Amino acid sequence: MSNPFEDQDAQFSVLINHEGQYSLWPQFAPVPEGWSEVLRAGRQECMDYVEQSWTDMRPRSLAQAMDARDDA
Repeated sequence: MSNPFEDQDAQFSVLINHEGQYSLWPQFAPVPEGWSEVLRAGRQECMDYVEQSWTDMRPRSLAQAMDARDDA
């Protein structure tokens, strides 16, 4: 069985959670609890979207805490 995440011809979704973290997800699989779909497209388009959108890998709560500490 091949890895569905590597199928170049499959349709995918880009998911985001409350911490601003992204995930590439095959469209045949249900969206996990706590995640929302932001894009449905081919694999490369989804990968490009994640690369352009997810510029800070820190979870949102950590980034906010670090920014607040820096402002103090």
